[in-house]
Amino acid sequence: MRASHDPVGMGPVSRRHCLVAAATLGISLHAGTQAQPAVPEDVKQALGPSTQLRGSARLRMWGLLIYDARLWVRPGFAADQFEAHPLVLDLTYARSLKGAAIAERSIDEMRLGRAISSAQAQQWLGFMKQAFPDVDAGDRLSGVWNPETGTTTVSVNGAKPKRLVDKDFGRSFFGIWLAPHTSQPALRLELIGTGG
Repeated sequence: MRASHDPVGMGPVSRRHCLVAAATLGISLHAGTQAQPAVPEDVKQALGPSTQLRGSARLRMWGLLIYDARLWVRPGFAADQFEAHPLVLDLTYARSLKGAAIAERSIDEMRLGRAISSAQAQQWLGFMKQAFPDVDAGDRLSGVWNPETGTTTVSVNGAKPKRLVDKDFGRSFFGIWLAPHTSQPALRLELIGTGG
């Protein structure tokens, strides 16, 4: 006789089984409401005293944690018009990755949202290869978007930032995480604050 809590006949499922399955599928499990984290000083300088965390997420591939992401915004942020709002996207890496590989993957992801000419791709790739050094576990990459000037600023571990003034680049770059066409829709929903 089956237990009433076993609708598909698989037997009792433990919390450990659920956690293993969630980790394998790249799902983040949250245990209740968490306190708002302190705003990093460089984020506060970029966005001002009203800065708030919109959402956070973990990127996993094949069960391996790649990075933790946080989206910082000002009050009034509208996710469906993310490119119209100043924002900071922080990525804290969980493993070592080559900067050139990050840049090339970024171009591939940016192509999901729009056609990019060869000349434009080379210019953007050149900027990202300069801006993205090789990273190790614990390194923090911070991207700042200023829609008024069309400026994207990237720094790693608070080092001297690299800047590119190009509205198309900024929209496409931050669209990797925030646009509806992202290759990681669940991560996007966590970042914009509507994840489950």
